[in-house]
Amino acid sequence: MTCTLRKWKLSDAADLASTISNKHIQDNLRDGIPYPYTENDAVEFISSMLSANENEIFAFAITVDDKAVGSIGVFRQHNIHRQTAELGYYIAEEYWGKGLMTSAVVQICRLVFENSDIIRIYAEPFSYNIASCRVLEKAGFQFEGTLRSNAVKNGKILDMKMYSKLKSNQ
Repeated sequence: MTCTLRKWKLSDAADLASTISNKHIQDNLRDGIPYPYTENDAVEFISSMLSANENEIFAFAITVDDKAVGSIGVFRQHNIHRQTAELGYYIAEEYWGKGLMTSAVVQICRLVFENSDIIRIYAEPFSYNIASCRVLEKAGFQFEGTLRSNAVKNGKILDMKMYSKLKSNQ
């Protein structure tokens, strides 16, 4: 099984809503995403990604056989961090543990480094999310340290881990 990245389509809304309405996925994402996640929420997200500045937000559907099974994005930072970008991703639970997310991370990093002036991509998974940390390590990211008491999620104070990949190490 292989995955490809492609631009979002409005017709992906049902698949996106189904994937992100999973509590196991929501528990590993930042707050601000509605739960349950409706098709209307998905249409709004997809529309915003399609209209975003393509030099600021690199957002794609992760697909298997052209079905959207996840989301991945690299988001440029600003000011002195303008050549740095944050990576975020998730994939439907039935696709966990199959190497698809690692493949998607490798693909998007290559795309961003080859088509922009971004020199550093970083990710901050919750420290308990061992699978996400492993994805980053397998995709060539380096562990930089633990951000202690860095987030509050579901009423708990959590540590996060900092990983990065440099264009010079691509």
